[in-house]
Amino acid sequence: MALRPFLAAGIFATTTLVSACGGPGGGTGASGGDDVPTLRRGISAKVDTLDPHRSSAAWENIVIGDMIIGLMQTAADGTVIPGVAESWEVDDSGLVWTFRLRQDAVWSDGVPLTANDFVFALRRIQDPNLASQYASLLYLIKNAEAVNNFDPDTGAGLPPEELGVRALNDHTLEITLNEPAPYLLELLTHYTTYPVPQHAVEAHGEAWVYPDNIVVNGPYKLVYWRTGDQIVTEKNPLFWDSESVCFERVTYFELEDATAVERRIEAGELDINNAFDGTRKAELEARFPGWPRTSPGVLTTYWSFNSSSSPMNDPRVRKALAMALDREYMVEKVLTPGYVPAYSFVPPKIGNYDVERPVVSWSTLPRDQRLIEAKALLEAAGYGPENPLTFEYIFRSTDDNPKVAPVAQSNWNDIAPWVNAQILRQDTKVLYARLRQSDFEVSDGAWIADFSDPINFLYLLDSRTGQQNYGNYDNPEYDALLSAASLEFDLETRAQTFAEAEALMLEETPITPMWFAVTKNMVDPTLEGWGENPKDIHRSRWLCRPELRGASD
Repeated sequence: MALRPFLAAGIFATTTLVSACGGPGGGTGASGGDDVPTLRRGISAKVDTLDPHRSSAAWENIVIGDMIIGLMQTAADGTVIPGVAESWEVDDSGLVWTFRLRQDAVWSDGVPLTANDFVFALRRIQDPNLASQYASLLYLIKNAEAVNNFDPDTGAGLPPEELGVRALNDHTLEITLNEPAPYLLELLTHYTTYPVPQHAVEAHGEAWVYPDNIVVNGPYKLVYWRTGDQIVTEKNPLFWDSESVCFERVTYFELEDATAVERRIEAGELDINNAFDGTRKAELEARFPGWPRTSPGVLTTYWSFNSSSSPMNDPRVRKALAMALDREYMVEKVLTPGYVPAYSFVPPKIGNYDVERPVVSWSTLPRDQRLIEAKALLEAAGYGPENPLTFEYIFRSTDDNPKVAPVAQSNWNDIAPWVNAQILRQDTKVLYARLRQSDFEVSDGAWIADFSDPINFLYLLDSRTGQQNYGNYDNPEYDALLSAASLEFDLETRAQTFAEAEALMLEETPITPMWFAVTKNMVDPTLEGWGENPKDIHRSRWLCRPELRGASD
């Protein structure tokens, strides 16, 4: 998923909400006094949607994953545990999976949740009219790509009924894959695979996620949502495990200013924030003992080149700019402690990749030699004093990224006096919108694993991926290697083929890996149930305070 754009922002701290309306759907607010046990969470950007099929933002998943549970779910420590599915089996081909669903799973309006809700949901995300950014993540399901390309007027593709998903009965779901997927159970924790209530979606259309209309199956239900203000959920009494849910309410604040966050922590008005300035970790630890949390993550910051337009359509230009970047200086002097320079795309902790990892061929060259070679590459591409290279680099307004941007600008200008790198700070949400539209030359960005398998990173450069292939990289040989690896049952051969594909892509430089990051959160040390995990998923249902534990048992 696109990485949480770690930013901090002003907080509207409150424990008592009055009636309200407006925003995406308004709502009646959450009634109750100051004694209502409330978890107050800072999230890192404005929420555009709470529809799991329209979202592609990790900060939106913080709310979505508190409200809806899929076939599988993530425990506090990141392990995969049963969700709506209570058992499953796979046939000898490794392609047909059968899931038996809990019989006590119901929607928050009391309507039983059935296998048909999953069928409806998985067809819906492939509906070309929905134009889900994440549809390609599920192309491993039989006929999914053809369904996503369905056009009844031309006869292209296949109708939704041909998707390899069917309800054998109300509590048995069958999923047929195009290829073996050792990571399937973990993928089924991802919000793209969540069920959605067919009766609510058909009744309300896109507005089904608004507070007055929303129907969920998870521990919390939306009661208030106004963009720029806050989002509020309250415990869903019909959730099958509601008795173990500690907090009666969760309030999510859309945050932008780090100073305001720190003031609110000091005032006791915030419990969690999913970001902090990593370069100030020691200072923050001194001010807020036990609050700053970091741990190794499965996330890569990588910068994209728009290879579909000049000047970045020339691989010599892309390679020269990638070589000039001083990752070691950025990691040691600018970034959060614990970051590691990256010369490959797939992060080290990803599973099913037990091979020698490919890296760019120039990774061991001293930087002065890299600059010499970078200049030669640009000269070979036709640039020089009479034809200077001018380009724009856009970067996220969040986390450490604004501090890195001037370093990158200086690095590029080091190549030669005729290299003119311009930098432009962008609101994180705006930047990712520009990426999806290929409206950039060079751009900052990052990816955090949706599941622990190399395909989750490498598919981003597949020509079939669509909007998340930001720079429109298109190499049939790369695509063919990914396809061959995905069809391979032998995990060692599969990993080797993925490595061959990654090596090919790295040398063509449609992207340049920058660093492998750590997760960063501010967490009240008196909270119980917080579990560090590489994917940085922290569901509110696992959290509690000691004084509330007895009341929730």
